Amino acid sequence: MKQYIDIETTGLSRQRNSITVVGIYTGDEVIQFINGIDLTEDNLNDVIKKAKDMVTFNGKRFDIPFLAHKFPNIDFKSAQHHDLMYTCRKHDLTGGLKKIENMLGISRDSGISDGREAVRLWRRYQHGCNNSLNRLLEYNKEDIINLYHIEKILEEKKKENN
Repeated sequence: MKQYIDIETTGLSRQRNSITVVGIYTGDEVIQFINGIDLTEDNLNDVIKKAKDMVTFNGKRFDIPFLAHKFPNIDFKSAQHHDLMYTCRKHDLTGGLKKIENMLGISRDSGISDGREAVRLWRRYQHGCNNSLNRLLEYNKEDIINLYHIEKILEEKKKENN
């Protein structure tokens, strides 16, 4: 099974910061684990171990090392890992995920444009604003579903160039 994976965190440091949400899209289903609710090593492993292929954006440098640090008993190396950031660069698409989505004509409904806002939403949720968690989950859902769309667009571009 192919899994499109994205994490939300409280910052960039694996040592000092936490994972707030892990989102996984299978092409059919969105699975999200939330820190303090159901984000556990066992729950995450039950899904990750089914992956034959993992697709991320900047996941080689960020998502997968962060996950491996926080969940050392999960084998993230058993699946093929495809980091779309590098594929995008081969097509002269540079910048962050949202910039590349714009370049490819992929729109978002959440209204959240960057990871800093995701951190603020998590903090608001921790102070009792459940709507902030809903918005954060929607943002993460758009991230993982848009990874799927980016991959499909890049596959079409590759076919056109051959």
